[in-house]
Amino acid sequence: MRQLTTFQKAATLLSFSRAAAELNYAQSSVTGQIKGLENALGIALFERLSGRRIQLTPAGRRLLPYAERLLSLADEARNATAGPREPSGRLLVGTMESIATYRMAPVLEFFHHRWPRLELVLRPGSGAEIVDGVRRGTLDLALLIDAETLHSGLDTTVFGPEALVAVVSPDHELAGRPTVTADRLATVPILAPESGRGYRRLLERELQGRTAPLLESGTVESTKRWTAAGLGVGLLPEVAVADDLAAGVLTPLPWRPPAAVYAQLVRRRNSPAGPETRMFIEKVSEILSGEPSRNIGKERLAA
Repeated sequence: MRQLTTFQKAATLLSFSRAAAELNYAQSSVTGQIKGLENALGIALFERLSGRRIQLTPAGRRLLPYAERLLSLADEARNATAGPREPSGRLLVGTMESIATYRMAPVLEFFHHRWPRLELVLRPGSGAEIVDGVRRGTLDLALLIDAETLHSGLDTTVFGPEALVAVVSPDHELAGRPTVTADRLATVPILAPESGRGYRRLLERELQGRTAPLLESGTVESTKRWTAAGLGVGLLPEVAVADDLAAGVLTPLPWRPPAAVYAQLVRRRNSPAGPETRMFIEKVSEILSGEPSRNIGKERLAA
């Protein structure tokens, strides 16, 4: 099982040195375990390239899903025989800024007080970056807001639609209007975080052929500040601007995006899901939706 664990980590990261760092092994130990597994199977699993790079052989690619299933089954066996234990270890979670800043505090507080031995590490990034991190194995899970809920090679847990709102400063020319159309929005500057975020892509599609600039403001916080300064219309998750709307710093516009976006969690298909991962998904589901989540797995992807 130790050899399979090392193989799975090296196959995901495509690096013996990075696998050694993740598993807290010496690199020679990783190399030795891979060699032992190759000897036991009688076939090479990795092809050594120049510059210390590696890639999976065809046999290695065939072995990987079996290794992940065996590790998952071994984890289930340990849980079934060992009885309840306190969650521990480290969980690397990629997350978008709006979720990390405005939704994750109750989750972190819960785990900090209930299970202090479990270290939750949040890695911020755009939706595309953190989804890719889960695929490559550098992240255990990812939380994002996007219109797409199907991600190749991954299972998706959808928590529900995430409300977006268009906001302006109270003295903006559109403030207080009873209606605001997409054509009217196309004539004023729009502020939105970087292009990797799903809700910005919705805005770009809706306002194609616009005459005013679409300003890339970088972060949620800078988008709010620029909008409050009267530089344009901001499009953000409602949870990120709730306090600003209550304080009168920003004013909502009577316009809604053309499609829904969803708060969701993604993880690698067939990867072992220990009690820490399952508890994290359950707690995040309570915070983000207040109701049981639904999983989009192989059946929907096949359809």
